[in-house]
Amino acid sequence: GRGGKFRIQLLGRINKCGVIKPRFPVPAKEIEVFTRKYLPSRDIGIVIMTTSTGVMAHREAVEKKTGGRLLAYVY
Repeated sequence: GRGGKFRIQLLGRINKCGVIKPRFPVPAKEIEVFTRKYLPSRDIGIVIMTTSTGVMAHREAVEKKTGGRLLAYVY
């Protein structure tokens, strides 16, 4: 949100998190390719992206067929 800070609610514990630099521009078709690089498994973790419609998890971007830039990963 505002001021460059986000609040997230955790449903479990965090094993690893990190910032993705440089902020790669990723077309909607290639989101899965990049998530394989940063997440240990298909169903574990999220990649946080910024898109033209706002900040969202990679799964939401795939559903909306929206590309964007990768910000961070958490699992």
